[in-house]
Amino acid sequence: MTSEHTVRFDLVVIGSGPGGEACAKRAAQNGLSVAIVERRELGGTCLNRGCIPTKLFLGATECIHELAAQSKFKLLSGSIQPNLPALQKRKEQVLNGSRQGLRKSFEQLGIALFEGSAHIHDASHIDVQLSDGPQAIEFGNLVLATGSAPSAFPGLEPDGERILDSDGILDLTEIPESLILVGGGVIGLELGRFFSRLGTKITVVEALDRLAPFEDPDVSKTIAQLCKREKWKLLLGKRVQSLRSTAEHAELTLESGEELTADRVLVATGRGPVFDGLGLEESACTQDSRGFIQVDEYLKAAAGIYAIGDLNGQALLAHAASHQGQYVADIIAGKTSAPYSSGPMPWCIYGAPESIRVGKMAEDMRAEGLSPVVSQYALAANPIAQAHALAQGFIKILWNDGKICGVTAVGHGVSHLITQATLMVSESWTLADAHRIIWAHPTLDEALLHAILADQTAV
Repeated sequence: MTSEHTVRFDLVVIGSGPGGEACAKRAAQNGLSVAIVERRELGGTCLNRGCIPTKLFLGATECIHELAAQSKFKLLSGSIQPNLPALQKRKEQVLNGSRQGLRKSFEQLGIALFEGSAHIHDASHIDVQLSDGPQAIEFGNLVLATGSAPSAFPGLEPDGERILDSDGILDLTEIPESLILVGGGVIGLELGRFFSRLGTKITVVEALDRLAPFEDPDVSKTIAQLCKREKWKLLLGKRVQSLRSTAEHAELTLESGEELTADRVLVATGRGPVFDGLGLEESACTQDSRGFIQVDEYLKAAAGIYAIGDLNGQALLAHAASHQGQYVADIIAGKTSAPYSSGPMPWCIYGAPESIRVGKMAEDMRAEGLSPVVSQYALAANPIAQAHALAQGFIKILWNDGKICGVTAVGHGVSHLITQATLMVSESWTLADAHRIIWAHPTLDEALLHAILADQTAV
Protein backbone atom coordinates (compact mmCIF):
# COMPACT_ATOMS: atom_id res chain seq x y z
CA MET A 1 0.00 0.00 0.00
CA THR A 2 1.45 3.32 -1.09
CA SER A 3 0.12 6.77 -0.25
CA GLU A 4 -0.26 7.92 -3.87
CA HIS A 5 -2.71 5.06 -4.52
CA THR A 6 -4.68 5.62 -1.33
CA VAL A 7 -8.03 7.39 -1.23
CA ARG A 8 -9.46 8.74 2.03
CA PHE A 9 -13.00 9.03 3.41
CA ASP A 10 -14.43 10.23 6.68
CA LEU A 11 -16.42 7.00 6.84
CA VAL A 12 -16.05 3.64 5.14
CA VAL A 13 -18.89 1.13 5.42
CA ILE A 14 -18.29 -2.54 4.61
CA GLY A 15 -21.57 -4.12 3.55
CA SER A 16 -24.51 -2.65 1.61
CA GLY A 17 -27.39 -4.40 3.36
CA PRO A 18 -30.04 -2.45 5.30
CA GLY A 19 -27.59 -1.44 8.02
CA GLY A 20 -24.78 -0.41 5.71
CA GLU A 21 -27.13 1.40 3.34
CA ALA A 22 -28.81 3.37 6.14
CA CYS A 23 -25.47 4.26 7.72
CA ALA A 24 -23.86 5.41 4.48
CA LYS A 25 -26.85 7.50 3.42
CA ARG A 26 -27.30 9.18 6.81
CA ALA A 27 -23.56 9.91 7.00
CA ALA A 28 -23.59 11.50 3.53
CA GLN A 29 -26.61 13.59 4.52
CA ASN A 30 -24.63 14.62 7.61
CA GLY A 31 -21.93 16.02 5.34
CA LEU A 32 -19.33 13.27 5.67
CA SER A 33 -17.34 11.84 2.78
CA VAL A 34 -18.50 8.23 2.52
CA ALA A 35 -17.48 5.04 0.77
CA ILE A 36 -19.30 1.74 0.82
CA VAL A 37 -17.71 -1.61 -0.02
CA GLU A 38 -19.71 -4.64 -1.20
CA ARG A 39 -18.27 -7.95 -2.33
CA ARG A 40 -21.58 -9.51 -3.47
CA GLU A 41 -24.85 -8.06 -4.74
CA LEU A 42 -25.92 -4.62 -3.58
CA GLY A 43 -28.57 -4.78 -0.87
CA GLY A 44 -27.10 -7.64 1.14
CA THR A 45 -29.01 -10.63 2.44
CA CYS A 46 -32.31 -8.83 3.04
CA LEU A 47 -32.77 -7.76 -0.56
CA ASN A 48 -31.19 -10.71 -2.33
CA ARG A 49 -31.60 -13.81 -0.15
CA GLY A 50 -33.94 -12.92 2.71
CA CYS A 51 -36.75 -10.48 3.50
CA ILE A 52 -37.62 -9.32 -0.01
CA PRO A 53 -37.68 -12.56 -2.03
CA THR A 54 -39.48 -14.49 0.71
CA LYS A 55 -42.19 -11.82 1.00
CA LEU A 56 -42.47 -11.70 -2.78
CA PHE A 57 -43.07 -15.46 -2.79
CA LEU A 58 -45.58 -15.27 0.06
CA GLY A 59 -47.40 -12.35 -1.52
CA ALA A 60 -47.66 -14.07 -4.90
CA THR A 61 -49.20 -17.19 -3.34
CA GLU A 62 -51.47 -15.59 -0.74
CA CYS A 63 -54.40 -15.94 -3.13
CA ILE A 64 -54.00 -19.72 -2.95
CA HIS A 65 -54.40 -19.63 0.82
CA GLU A 66 -57.38 -17.26 0.69
CA LEU A 67 -59.15 -19.33 -1.97
CA ALA A 68 -58.77 -22.41 0.22
CA ALA A 69 -60.20 -20.51 3.20
CA GLN A 70 -63.23 -19.26 1.27
CA SER A 71 -63.85 -22.65 -0.30
CA LYS A 72 -64.34 -24.16 3.17
CA PHE A 73 -67.46 -22.00 3.46
CA LYS A 74 -68.47 -23.03 -0.07
CA LEU A 75 -68.26 -19.40 -1.16
CA LEU A 76 -65.69 -19.94 -3.91
CA SER A 77 -64.37 -22.86 -5.88
CA GLY A 78 -61.66 -23.46 -8.41
CA SER A 79 -57.92 -23.78 -8.40
CA ILE A 80 -54.82 -21.66 -8.92
CA GLN A 81 -51.85 -23.13 -10.73
CA PRO A 82 -48.51 -21.74 -9.51
CA ASN A 83 -45.73 -21.18 -12.01
CA LEU A 84 -42.49 -21.38 -10.04
CA PRO A 85 -40.12 -20.65 -12.97
CA ALA A 86 -42.13 -17.52 -13.78
CA LEU A 87 -42.07 -16.51 -10.13
CA GLN A 88 -38.29 -16.93 -10.09
CA LYS A 89 -38.06 -14.71 -13.16
CA ARG A 90 -40.26 -12.12 -11.47
CA LYS A 91 -38.05 -12.28 -8.40
CA GLU A 92 -34.95 -11.51 -10.44
CA GLN A 93 -36.70 -8.59 -12.14
CA VAL A 94 -37.68 -7.08 -8.79
CA LEU A 95 -34.26 -7.61 -7.24
CA ASN A 96 -32.41 -6.24 -10.25
CA GLY A 97 -34.60 -3.15 -10.23
CA SER A 98 -34.01 -2.65 -6.51
CA ARG A 99 -30.25 -3.03 -6.90
CA GLN A 100 -30.23 -0.47 -9.72
CA GLY A 101 -32.23 1.93 -7.59
CA LEU A 102 -29.82 1.48 -4.70
CA ARG A 103 -26.83 2.13 -6.92
CA LYS A 104 -28.44 5.31 -8.25
CA SER A 105 -29.26 6.54 -4.74
CA PHE A 106 -25.59 6.14 -3.73
CA GLU A 107 -24.53 8.15 -6.78
CA GLN A 108 -27.01 10.92 -6.01
CA LEU A 109 -25.65 11.27 -2.47
CA GLY A 110 -22.02 11.23 -3.61
CA ILE A 111 -21.29 7.91 -1.90
CA ALA A 112 -18.34 6.13 -3.51
CA LEU A 113 -19.05 2.46 -4.21
CA PHE A 114 -16.24 -0.10 -4.29
CA GLU A 115 -17.35 -3.54 -5.48
CA GLY A 116 -14.86 -6.03 -4.14
CA SER A 117 -13.62 -7.82 -1.02
CA ALA A 118 -12.39 -5.68 1.86
CA HIS A 119 -9.56 -6.58 4.22
CA ILE A 120 -8.60 -4.55 7.28
CA HIS A 121 -4.97 -3.49 6.84
CA ASP A 122 -4.45 -1.59 10.08
CA ALA A 123 -6.28 0.78 12.45
CA SER A 124 -6.94 3.35 9.72
CA HIS A 125 -6.75 1.54 6.37
CA ILE A 126 -8.47 -1.21 4.46
CA ASP A 127 -7.52 -2.87 1.19
CA VAL A 128 -10.22 -3.66 -1.36
CA GLN A 129 -9.64 -6.22 -4.07
CA LEU A 130 -11.45 -4.85 -7.12
CA SER A 131 -11.87 -6.54 -10.48
CA ASP A 132 -9.04 -4.42 -11.90
CA GLY A 133 -6.70 -4.70 -8.94
CA PRO A 134 -6.29 -3.64 -5.29
CA GLN A 135 -7.37 -0.30 -3.86
CA ALA A 136 -6.12 1.10 -0.56
CA ILE A 137 -8.59 3.20 1.41
CA GLU A 138 -7.89 5.31 4.47
CA PHE A 139 -10.79 5.87 6.84
CA GLY A 140 -11.59 8.22 9.68
CA ASN A 141 -14.15 5.70 10.94
CA LEU A 142 -15.00 2.20 9.79
CA VAL A 143 -18.43 0.57 10.07
CA LEU A 144 -18.66 -3.20 9.74
CA ALA A 145 -22.07 -4.20 8.37
CA THR A 146 -21.29 -7.57 6.80
CA GLY A 147 -24.38 -9.31 8.14
CA SER A 148 -25.01 -13.00 8.72
CA ALA A 149 -25.40 -16.23 6.78
CA PRO A 150 -27.22 -19.53 7.38
CA SER A 151 -25.48 -21.74 9.93
CA ALA A 152 -25.84 -25.42 10.69
CA PHE A 153 -24.73 -27.85 13.37
CA PRO A 154 -21.91 -30.25 12.46
CA GLY A 155 -23.23 -33.10 10.37
CA LEU A 156 -26.27 -31.12 9.24
CA GLU A 157 -24.55 -28.94 6.67
CA PRO A 158 -26.43 -28.34 3.38
CA ASP A 159 -24.94 -29.90 0.26
CA GLY A 160 -26.68 -27.63 -2.23
CA GLU A 161 -28.43 -30.58 -3.86
CA ARG A 162 -31.15 -32.24 -1.80
CA ILE A 163 -30.18 -30.58 1.48
CA LEU A 164 -30.55 -26.82 1.24
CA ASP A 165 -30.25 -23.70 3.37
CA SER A 166 -32.49 -20.64 3.15
CA ASP A 167 -30.30 -19.20 0.38
CA GLY A 168 -30.38 -22.24 -1.88
CA ILE A 169 -34.05 -23.06 -1.52
CA LEU A 170 -35.03 -19.64 -2.88
CA ASP A 171 -33.59 -20.61 -6.26
CA LEU A 172 -35.61 -23.79 -6.84
CA THR A 173 -37.46 -23.87 -10.15
CA GLU A 174 -39.22 -27.20 -9.56
CA ILE A 175 -41.80 -27.65 -6.81
CA PRO A 176 -40.67 -30.42 -4.43
CA GLU A 177 -43.24 -33.10 -3.68
CA SER A 178 -42.14 -33.14 -0.04
CA LEU A 179 -39.99 -30.95 2.18
CA ILE A 180 -38.60 -31.48 5.67
CA LEU A 181 -37.93 -28.31 7.66
CA VAL A 182 -35.17 -28.72 10.21
CA GLY A 183 -36.14 -25.88 12.51
CA GLY A 184 -39.57 -24.50 13.35
CA GLY A 185 -38.59 -20.86 13.79
CA VAL A 186 -39.24 -17.84 11.60
CA ILE A 187 -37.27 -18.97 8.54
CA GLY A 188 -38.65 -22.49 8.52
CA LEU A 189 -42.24 -21.36 9.03
CA GLU A 190 -42.19 -18.71 6.31
CA LEU A 191 -40.53 -20.88 3.67
CA GLY A 192 -42.60 -23.88 4.71
CA ARG A 193 -45.74 -21.81 4.23
CA PHE A 194 -44.70 -20.82 0.70
CA PHE A 195 -44.01 -24.38 -0.43
CA SER A 196 -47.12 -25.68 1.30
CA ARG A 197 -49.16 -23.31 -0.85
CA LEU A 198 -47.50 -24.81 -3.93
CA GLY A 199 -48.70 -28.25 -2.87
CA THR A 200 -45.55 -29.55 -1.17
CA LYS A 201 -46.03 -31.96 1.74
CA ILE A 202 -44.41 -30.38 4.81
CA THR A 203 -42.73 -32.02 7.81
CA VAL A 204 -41.22 -29.93 10.60
CA VAL A 205 -38.52 -31.24 12.92
CA GLU A 206 -37.94 -28.88 15.85
CA ALA A 207 -35.57 -29.63 18.73
CA LEU A 208 -37.61 -27.55 21.19
CA ASP A 209 -41.10 -28.47 22.28
CA ARG A 210 -43.04 -25.96 20.16
CA LEU A 211 -43.05 -24.06 16.90
CA ALA A 212 -41.93 -20.42 17.00
CA PRO A 213 -40.25 -21.26 20.33
CA PHE A 214 -39.29 -17.68 21.17
CA GLU A 215 -42.83 -16.34 20.85
CA ASP A 216 -45.69 -16.32 23.34
CA PRO A 217 -46.71 -19.96 24.02
CA ASP A 218 -50.29 -19.16 22.93
CA VAL A 219 -48.92 -17.92 19.60
CA SER A 220 -46.97 -21.15 19.17
CA LYS A 221 -50.10 -23.15 19.95
CA THR A 222 -52.19 -21.25 17.41
CA ILE A 223 -49.56 -21.61 14.67
CA ALA A 224 -49.28 -25.34 15.36
CA GLN A 225 -53.07 -25.81 15.23
CA LEU A 226 -53.33 -24.12 11.85
CA CYS A 227 -50.35 -26.04 10.45
CA LYS A 228 -51.93 -29.32 11.55
CA ARG A 229 -55.18 -28.36 9.83
CA GLU A 230 -53.21 -28.11 6.62
CA LYS A 231 -51.73 -31.57 7.18
CA TRP A 232 -48.25 -30.50 8.21
CA LYS A 233 -46.47 -33.22 10.15
CA LEU A 234 -44.97 -31.71 13.31
CA LEU A 235 -42.17 -33.54 15.13
CA LEU A 236 -41.51 -31.35 18.17
CA GLY A 237 -38.87 -31.99 20.81
CA LYS A 238 -36.96 -34.09 18.27
CA ARG A 239 -33.29 -33.77 17.40
CA VAL A 240 -31.66 -34.64 14.10
CA GLN A 241 -28.74 -37.05 14.18
CA SER A 242 -27.74 -37.00 10.52
CA LEU A 243 -28.65 -35.91 7.01
CA ARG A 244 -27.62 -37.32 3.67
CA SER A 245 -28.57 -37.02 0.01
CA THR A 246 -29.19 -39.74 -2.54
CA ALA A 247 -29.99 -39.41 -6.21
CA GLU A 248 -33.73 -39.72 -5.47
CA HIS A 249 -34.27 -37.97 -2.13
CA ALA A 250 -32.86 -36.63 1.11
CA GLU A 251 -32.66 -38.86 4.16
CA LEU A 252 -32.91 -37.62 7.74
CA THR A 253 -32.27 -39.70 10.84
CA LEU A 254 -33.48 -38.57 14.25
CA GLU A 255 -31.55 -39.26 17.44
CA SER A 256 -34.37 -41.68 18.33
CA GLY A 257 -33.42 -43.72 15.26
CA GLU A 258 -36.51 -42.81 13.24
CA GLU A 259 -35.76 -42.19 9.56
CA LEU A 260 -37.53 -39.72 7.30
CA THR A 261 -37.22 -39.10 3.58
CA ALA A 262 -38.28 -36.18 1.38
CA ASP A 263 -37.50 -34.59 -1.96
CA ARG A 264 -35.68 -31.79 -0.17
CA VAL A 265 -34.59 -30.80 3.32
CA LEU A 266 -34.34 -27.19 4.44
CA VAL A 267 -31.86 -26.63 7.25
CA ALA A 268 -33.17 -23.56 9.10
CA THR A 269 -31.39 -23.81 12.45
CA GLY A 270 -30.09 -20.26 12.71
CA ARG A 271 -27.66 -17.73 11.32
CA GLY A 272 -24.11 -16.75 12.17
CA PRO A 273 -21.99 -13.62 11.59
CA VAL A 274 -20.08 -13.15 8.32
CA PHE A 275 -16.54 -11.78 8.51
CA ASP A 276 -14.45 -14.34 6.65
CA GLY A 277 -11.52 -12.68 4.89
CA LEU A 278 -12.20 -9.38 6.65
CA GLY A 279 -8.99 -9.47 8.64
CA LEU A 280 -10.44 -8.90 12.10
CA GLU A 281 -7.11 -10.07 13.49
CA GLU A 282 -5.66 -6.79 12.24
CA SER A 283 -8.06 -4.84 14.42
CA ALA A 284 -8.83 -4.78 18.14
CA CYS A 285 -12.31 -6.23 17.58
CA THR A 286 -13.30 -9.19 19.74
CA GLN A 287 -16.02 -11.84 19.50
CA ASP A 288 -18.51 -13.02 22.10
CA SER A 289 -19.22 -16.66 22.97
CA ARG A 290 -21.59 -16.97 20.00
CA GLY A 291 -19.05 -15.58 17.53
CA PHE A 292 -20.66 -12.16 17.06
CA ILE A 293 -18.61 -8.96 17.25
CA GLN A 294 -18.67 -7.42 20.70
CA VAL A 295 -19.68 -3.76 20.88
CA ASP A 296 -20.04 -1.23 23.66
CA GLU A 297 -23.07 0.93 24.44
CA TYR A 298 -22.23 3.09 21.42
CA LEU A 299 -21.99 0.07 19.06
CA LYS A 300 -18.24 0.59 18.93
CA ALA A 301 -16.16 -2.56 18.43
CA ALA A 302 -12.71 -0.92 18.64
CA ALA A 303 -11.20 2.55 18.35
CA GLY A 304 -12.73 4.09 15.20
CA ILE A 305 -14.56 0.85 14.30
CA TYR A 306 -18.27 0.10 14.75
CA ALA A 307 -20.22 -3.12 14.16
CA ILE A 308 -23.92 -2.94 13.31
CA GLY A 309 -26.80 -5.20 12.35
CA ASP A 310 -26.57 -8.98 12.39
CA LEU A 311 -22.81 -8.79 12.90
CA ASN A 312 -23.17 -7.71 16.55
CA GLY A 313 -25.94 -10.20 17.27
CA GLN A 314 -28.22 -7.83 19.17
CA ALA A 315 -31.23 -8.43 16.89
CA LEU A 316 -30.95 -10.23 13.56
CA LEU A 317 -33.54 -8.02 11.86
CA ALA A 318 -33.23 -5.71 8.85
CA HIS A 319 -34.98 -2.84 10.61
CA ALA A 320 -32.73 -3.21 13.64
CA ALA A 321 -29.70 -2.93 11.36
CA SER A 322 -31.08 0.19 9.68
CA HIS A 323 -31.79 1.84 13.02
CA GLN A 324 -28.29 1.05 14.28
CA GLY A 325 -26.73 2.31 11.05
CA GLN A 326 -28.44 5.67 11.30
CA TYR A 327 -27.43 6.00 14.94
CA VAL A 328 -23.75 5.29 14.21
CA ALA A 329 -23.76 7.81 11.36
CA ASP A 330 -25.08 10.42 13.78
CA ILE A 331 -22.51 9.49 16.44
CA ILE A 332 -19.66 9.87 13.95
CA ALA A 333 -21.01 13.20 12.69
CA GLY A 334 -21.40 14.51 16.22
CA LYS A 335 -25.19 14.72 15.95
CA THR A 336 -25.66 12.72 19.15
CA SER A 337 -23.55 11.57 22.07
CA ALA A 338 -26.14 9.38 23.79
CA PRO A 339 -25.67 5.61 24.15
CA TYR A 340 -27.57 3.51 21.65
CA SER A 341 -31.15 2.59 22.53
CA SER A 342 -33.35 0.67 20.15
CA GLY A 343 -36.58 1.26 22.03
CA PRO A 344 -39.20 -1.51 21.80
CA MET A 345 -38.13 -3.90 19.05
CA PRO A 346 -40.88 -5.04 16.65
CA TRP A 347 -40.79 -8.71 15.56
CA CYS A 348 -42.90 -10.31 12.82
CA ILE A 349 -43.48 -13.74 11.34
CA TYR A 350 -45.09 -13.62 7.90
CA GLY A 351 -47.18 -16.16 6.03
CA ALA A 352 -50.31 -17.69 7.50
CA PRO A 353 -50.95 -17.09 10.23
CA GLU A 354 -48.83 -14.01 10.74
CA SER A 355 -47.63 -13.06 14.20
CA ILE A 356 -46.21 -9.93 15.79
CA ARG A 357 -44.54 -9.10 19.07
CA VAL A 358 -43.26 -5.87 20.58
CA GLY A 359 -42.27 -5.12 24.15
CA LYS A 360 -42.59 -7.62 26.98
CA MET A 361 -44.23 -11.03 27.20
CA ALA A 362 -45.70 -12.45 30.40
CA GLU A 363 -42.66 -14.63 31.00
CA ASP A 364 -40.39 -11.57 30.69
CA MET A 365 -42.33 -9.81 33.44
CA ARG A 366 -42.25 -12.82 35.72
CA ALA A 367 -38.47 -13.04 35.25
CA GLU A 368 -38.28 -9.41 36.40
CA GLY A 369 -40.35 -10.16 39.49
CA LEU A 370 -43.43 -8.37 38.13
CA SER A 371 -47.01 -9.63 38.00
CA PRO A 372 -48.28 -9.61 34.40
CA VAL A 373 -51.80 -8.43 33.63
CA VAL A 374 -53.34 -9.21 30.24
CA SER A 375 -56.32 -8.11 28.16
CA GLN A 376 -57.17 -10.10 25.05
CA TYR A 377 -59.41 -10.03 21.97
CA ALA A 378 -60.24 -12.89 19.61
CA LEU A 379 -60.00 -12.09 15.91
CA ALA A 380 -63.07 -14.26 15.36
CA ALA A 381 -65.11 -11.14 16.22
CA ASN A 382 -63.29 -8.85 13.77
CA PRO A 383 -65.22 -8.15 10.53
CA ILE A 384 -62.11 -7.97 8.34
CA ALA A 385 -60.81 -11.32 9.58
CA GLN A 386 -64.33 -12.72 9.03
CA ALA A 387 -64.46 -11.28 5.51
CA HIS A 388 -61.30 -13.16 4.59
CA ALA A 389 -62.62 -16.36 6.20
CA LEU A 390 -59.46 -16.35 8.31
CA ALA A 391 -60.73 -15.49 11.76
CA GLN A 392 -58.42 -17.64 13.88
CA GLY A 393 -56.07 -15.88 16.25
CA PHE A 394 -56.01 -13.15 18.88
CA ILE A 395 -54.45 -9.93 20.10
CA LYS A 396 -52.98 -9.87 23.59
CA ILE A 397 -52.09 -6.67 25.47
CA LEU A 398 -49.70 -6.83 28.43
CA TRP A 399 -50.06 -4.20 31.16
CA ASN A 400 -47.84 -2.89 33.97
CA ASP A 401 -49.21 -0.30 36.40
CA GLY A 402 -51.99 0.62 34.01
CA LYS A 403 -49.66 1.12 31.06
CA ILE A 404 -49.19 -1.02 27.96
CA CYS A 405 -45.78 -2.72 28.02
CA GLY A 406 -46.25 -5.43 25.42
CA VAL A 407 -48.39 -6.44 22.43
CA THR A 408 -48.57 -9.89 20.88
CA ALA A 409 -50.86 -11.00 18.07
CA VAL A 410 -51.35 -13.94 15.75
CA GLY A 411 -53.72 -14.25 12.82
CA HIS A 412 -54.55 -13.01 9.36
CA GLY A 413 -52.80 -9.76 8.40
CA VAL A 414 -51.58 -8.86 11.89
CA SER A 415 -48.19 -7.72 10.54
CA HIS A 416 -50.04 -4.58 9.40
CA LEU A 417 -50.60 -3.73 13.07
CA ILE A 418 -46.96 -3.78 14.11
CA THR A 419 -46.15 -0.06 13.82
CA GLN A 420 -49.25 0.97 15.76
CA ALA A 421 -48.42 -1.64 18.39
CA THR A 422 -44.84 -0.35 18.61
CA LEU A 423 -46.10 3.19 19.21
CA MET A 424 -48.45 1.95 21.91
CA VAL A 425 -45.62 0.24 23.76
CA SER A 426 -43.08 3.01 23.14
CA GLU A 427 -45.48 5.64 24.46
CA SER A 428 -46.73 3.46 27.36
CA TRP A 429 -50.37 3.93 26.41
CA THR A 430 -53.08 3.91 29.06
CA LEU A 431 -56.78 3.21 28.60
CA ALA A 432 -57.30 6.93 28.13
CA ASP A 433 -54.85 7.03 25.22
CA ALA A 434 -56.99 4.55 23.29
CA HIS A 435 -59.78 7.16 23.22
CA ARG A 436 -57.58 10.00 21.93
CA ILE A 437 -58.01 8.89 18.33
CA ILE A 438 -60.83 7.70 16.10
CA TRP A 439 -60.39 4.10 15.02
CA ALA A 440 -61.71 3.47 11.51
CA HIS A 441 -64.40 0.81 11.15
CA PRO A 442 -64.37 -1.83 9.84
CA THR A 443 -60.62 -2.43 10.01
CA LEU A 444 -58.21 -4.93 11.43
CA ASP A 445 -56.69 -2.02 13.37
CA GLU A 446 -59.72 -1.72 15.63
CA ALA A 447 -58.95 -5.19 16.96
CA LEU A 448 -56.16 -3.45 18.87
CA LEU A 449 -58.73 -1.11 20.42
CA HIS A 450 -60.96 -4.00 21.48
CA ALA A 451 -57.96 -5.79 22.98
CA ILE A 452 -57.07 -2.66 24.97
CA LEU A 453 -60.62 -2.26 26.28
CA ALA A 454 -61.11 -5.93 27.14
CA ASP A 455 -61.23 -7.06 30.76
CA GLN A 456 -57.80 -7.27 32.36
CA THR A 457 -56.78 -10.43 34.17
CA ALA A 458 -53.65 -11.49 36.04
CA VAL A 459 -51.79 -14.37 34.42
